[in-house]
Amino acid sequence: MSQPQTIEEYAEGLAGQGRELFQQVWALAHEVVPEASEAIKWGHSAWMHSSGTILFVVSSHAKHANVTFTPSTREAFDDDLAGFTTGKGSVKLPYDHPAPEDLLCRMMAFRVREHEQDGVLWM
Repeated sequence: MSQPQTIEEYAEGLAGQGRELFQQVWALAHEVVPEASEAIKWGHSAWMHSSGTILFVVSSHAKHANVTFTPSTREAFDDDLAGFTTGKGSVKLPYDHPAPEDLLCRMMAFRVREHEQDGVLWM
């Protein structure tokens, strides 16, 4: 299968719980950052600020999805993320658990603010 060129193609390549979770995060992104453009970066879905800076990336894997923000955004929510596996800027969302919609919305909004107000770029 060739690499997707659009987020729609990315979503079409997913199945089952992976597609459901991706579509849930996609809908949240449309609510929180409707002005963001969508792109494929490193083979995964990314939401871009109008300045061209990546806001966050969503990648789908066998049993989970990762939502990757900047390390500073992820760190700002450390207390809220206590029950999640995290990485440098990523949050692992297992397919067999409900997505933390409120938390993801707050993280998306924080990421926009940190870029617009503090000039925080991508990693």
